[in-house]
Amino acid sequence: MNMHFLKWFCNLDYRIKGKENIPIEASLVLSNHQSTWETLAFQHFLPNQLWVLKKELLRVPVFGWGLAMISPIAIDRSAGKKAVDQIVEQGEQKLNQGRWVILFPEGTRMSPGVDSKYKMGGFIFATRITHPVLPIAHNAGEFWPKHSFIKYPGTITVSIGESFNAAGMEPSDVKQKVEGWIKQELKVIGDPGRWNR
Repeated sequence: MNMHFLKWFCNLDYRIKGKENIPIEASLVLSNHQSTWETLAFQHFLPNQLWVLKKELLRVPVFGWGLAMISPIAIDRSAGKKAVDQIVEQGEQKLNQGRWVILFPEGTRMSPGVDSKYKMGGFIFATRITHPVLPIAHNAGEFWPKHSFIKYPGTITVSIGESFNAAGMEPSDVKQKVEGWIKQELKVIGDPGRWNR
């Protein structure tokens, strides 16, 4: 419903590059995080999913209660290694149940064009599972900026990379592969003229 409202009232649509790369089996999705848009839109084109998110979000009245109903992996970001262990343990269980796990390695929404640092938790998780790892890049922040009610008309581009199995890889190698691909793809689909409006 939200996606239809965005299209009808805000003239905000999206297109997908690489839809054929979406695996059949449940996967770990590693995506950049620019906007509120992707938390809505990914439900449109990816199967039964949940997010890895900061546990503080579950305390937000109404919104947090709704989040809790999808059984997310809610972590304490200040817990360090324990948070990573929680992602691995719960994430593997969810994947084995057929749930797709969405993880934003930046840890928070980042404005387009900002060079962000990717955290290691998702990449460590990727090396400990046999399920596919699916990188996704998008430029939603150019149309629906973070912390903004304003939505600009246009067409968001979602680029889906080739999935791969990271079992046995070093987390740093997975990070380099995924982060490198996302950042390169953002150069292709992004438009610096829309970064600071």
